[in-house]
This record gives sequence, C-alpha cells and structure tokens, in this order.
Amino acid sequence: MTGPIKRLPMLPAERALKVISGRWKAVILYHLFDGPRRLSALKSQVPAITQKVLIQQLREMEEHGLVSREIFAEIPSRVEYSATPLGFSLEPILLALCEWGQHHADELNERERLADCIIRPRQAQHAPAASGN
Repeated sequence: MTGPIKRLPMLPAERALKVISGRWKAVILYHLFDGPRRLSALKSQVPAITQKVLIQQLREMEEHGLVSREIFAEIPSRVEYSATPLGFSLEPILLALCEWGQHHADELNERERLADCIIRPRQAQHAPAASGN
C-alpha cells in the first residue's frame, strides 16, 4: 500500500461499515469475486457508475486491503484489479446484507421492486490455496 491509511474508527462495527461504505463497493467486489478485471471490463459491468467514481472506489478498496491492482509491463500497459483474501472474506457478509435487504423489502411489502441478490457464496472456488503453490 502506498501512503498511510486514513484514520479508521475504533469501534469495529463502525470500522467495517466505513471500509465497505459506498454505493458501488459491494457491486464492484461482486464482479471481482469472479476473477481479475480490467477497468474497462468493470465499467461495462457497472454501466451506471462514472469512471471517476469507479477509480475512486477501487482506490479506497485498495487502500483498505480489499482489492489489489496489478500493472503488467506490456505496451500498451495493462492494469487488472482483483479481490484480495481480505476482500473475499466479505463475501458472506455481503450475502447476509443482501438477504437482510430482501427481508426488509418483504416486511414493507416492497419485494416486487427488488432485483435478485447478486452476491452468491463461492468460497469453495476462491479459497486461498493451502498447497503452497
């Protein structure tokens, strides 16, 4: 990481919310759970986000250890973003938030307004390898 991380709250729940807050972070992570993505691919998968906001959200997640950025020495240069193991550890939390959002909509009789949850547990596919590759 480059530079010091902005001071995060001392209360763990508040810290967690601060790190994952942002309209697009959960959606960006969802796409990164499927594998590394270039900026242009993320932009096409999240068309409602501006490129400026996408870059800002990626930088914040990188600063907090959720996303890594790899720059390939090619011409033209290529940059890929990936979820880190710490980022992958949010998958069950994002799934729980999605399920709670569905429950909340059910309680308020607004379920028909919701899209399907986009977070699906895939830990078995993306668990860090223990074989020492």
